Amino acid sequence: MAEDNGKTKYYMLMEELKKDIISGKRKPGDRLPSENELSSSCHVSRHTVRKALSILEQEGFIEAEHGRGTFVSRKRFGKKGSGNIAVITTYLSDYIFPRLIQGIDRVLTAEGYSIILKNTGNSRRREIKCIEEILEKDVDGLIIEPSKSEIMCRHKGLYDKLDFYGIPYVFIQGYYDQMKDKPHILMDDRMGGYLVTKHLLDLGHKHILGIFKADDSQGKDRHKGYVKAIQEAEILYDPDMVIWFHTEDRMAKPSSILTYMLEKGAPIDGIVCYNDQIALEIIKTIEESGRSVPGDISVTGYDNSFIAENGKVKLTTIAHPQERLGAVAAELLLEKMNGISDEESKVERILKPELVVRESCRDRREKTGLPKGEGK
Repeated sequence: MAEDNGKTKYYMLMEELKKDIISGKRKPGDRLPSENELSSSCHVSRHTVRKALSILEQEGFIEAEHGRGTFVSRKRFGKKGSGNIAVITTYLSDYIFPRLIQGIDRVLTAEGYSIILKNTGNSRRREIKCIEEILEKDVDGLIIEPSKSEIMCRHKGLYDKLDFYGIPYVFIQGYYDQMKDKPHILMDDRMGGYLVTKHLLDLGHKHILGIFKADDSQGKDRHKGYVKAIQEAEILYDPDMVIWFHTEDRMAKPSSILTYMLEKGAPIDGIVCYNDQIALEIIKTIEESGRSVPGDISVTGYDNSFIAENGKVKLTTIAHPQERLGAVAAELLLEKMNGISDEESKVERILKPELVVRESCRDRREKTGLPKGEGK
């Protein structure tokens, strides 16, 4: 067994054995070949075999019985029907998440299930801990919003364990690229980013700043929609007119960079924000600079949250059907729990966005007699 793409021999052997276990080729209770047998058949040393088996044992895929050998783990099998569903989101108590969870709860409660709620704070470390805790409990399924979904998942082994234990899971509001074939429910964020940007363009804006989150797929897709609208308007895309931020600096970086740009005289007449929370901070920053919204600069949000409708300046934004999104995720999970295959049921379900027009955008077109929404 030669090294491949920088992977060590023991890691490659571990992956090969894990694949056999997850696929069902090696079933719960099956005895694995001895270290000597694996060493001979795979053309590796016993030390390499021992390291591969050690990882599989630590991860719970196999169990060693003194004097008898090593067996595919029998733990957790036969525990179906607990009536518990785990739901892991990035946050729980604020913004759009209560409505999202409400939609999940409505569907699952009607089917007699109880929900175990956890949140990660959009932290990979906390996501790992949440899944590990779930694996120790008796659950029939999982709905999970991945943390920082645009960054490569380095704990895929935990999802492999969910597959191994026969626990179906559905991603909501994003997914990891390595697991794009797994069931997931999303908003069409590319279309949402396009709609708010085109709205500003249709109102005569020429210098539109974009503010997007770099560590999740929603930010990436909303940026793609922004770029599409800019290019359709035959405006040259300028990377200096885009502010990227991460979860950890979301409350500081967008505002500080915007302050710097305004001080330098950047000709900004409109801003497309990643979400309503960011838009609220951006409006504060604009007002602190002595400018007004929408008088001097128009601002759009995303999610149609409580903030959008009840802020000082009512936001033009994208409607986020939070409760519907949660309900569809729950329905998709129930299908998987009931044994409906991916061939019979789409693993990807996408909800379409809608533009909600309020007071945060000004019409900057020269008066030509055209109705609003026509011309540029």
